[in-house]
Amino acid sequence: MQPAPFTIGPVRVENPFILAPLAGYTDLPFRLLCREYGAGLVYSEMISCHGLVYDQNKTKEMIATVAEEQPLALQLFGSEPEIMGQAAAIIDKEPLAMIDINMGCPVRKVIKKGAGSALMQTPHLAEEIIRQVVANTSKPVTIKIRTGWNHNSINAPEFAKMAEEAGAAAVAIHARTWSDGFSGKVDYSVITKVKESLTIPVIGNGDIHSYNDGIKLMAETGCDGVMIGRTALGAPWIFSPSINIEPSRSLRLKALSRHLELIDQFLPADRLLGKIKNHAGKYLKGVQNGSSIRVKIFEAKNFNQLQVLVHSLLDQHK
Repeated sequence: MQPAPFTIGPVRVENPFILAPLAGYTDLPFRLLCREYGAGLVYSEMISCHGLVYDQNKTKEMIATVAEEQPLALQLFGSEPEIMGQAAAIIDKEPLAMIDINMGCPVRKVIKKGAGSALMQTPHLAEEIIRQVVANTSKPVTIKIRTGWNHNSINAPEFAKMAEEAGAAAVAIHARTWSDGFSGKVDYSVITKVKESLTIPVIGNGDIHSYNDGIKLMAETGCDGVMIGRTALGAPWIFSPSINIEPSRSLRLKALSRHLELIDQFLPADRLLGKIKNHAGKYLKGVQNGSSIRVKIFEAKNFNQLQVLVHSLLDQHK
């Protein structure tokens, strides 16, 4: 099948391959990089509604955007409808395309606050959150969920229908339960059921390891788009059908070099050196002699040394 554009409210998504929200990774430079490689829509890291409402500097830094990365969805998390609504009103003034509500994160520190996947156990609270967010923004509101809390409580189809009736403009579903974490077996049949129950777009997520995997998921479930998360780390070319092969070392180094350029432009690179090295090392995963290059990456004493190393490696493979 040929992937087709679709719309979320008034927002047109040209390529149905979408960058998922990933805490600690989907910052502005990485989102821009994925857009350059073809991602049709990108999601921010999850943003605390309290951080926005209480005007915390770190949170304000996380919502920075530029026109080149649009359309961007900013993902909110929280469990208090009123605070979520106030946060949505703040975001409404920002130059981004839509607001997403995190109802799928399985991390325990999020669950303990009644947010993320925990909201799938409290659909009435989830509904009030959606309604409050929708009431406080003119932007489309989407949600990201899982199939259910555990395998005895698969409630995604009913939950997604509730979300549509509450005003959600699209639903993304990770085909695992909360109890599965990131390692359980995906169940794409639930995505099919969600798609059959809704009139708004449905985005499938979970174990998409290649562009072809995404095409197969859309064909199998009828979902409108596919959301790619961890597989995109160190591999932004996954959004492009023209690079649907095992990328060469040169292509990997070129992507890494561009990523470092964007980091240098938008982030305090030396202050985030550990995080950047973590990102950089992923580009050489599975490559012959990649482990020796990763050692050199982690030995870099500052960001400039890291850039010089990558440029020298790239020169060797031109």
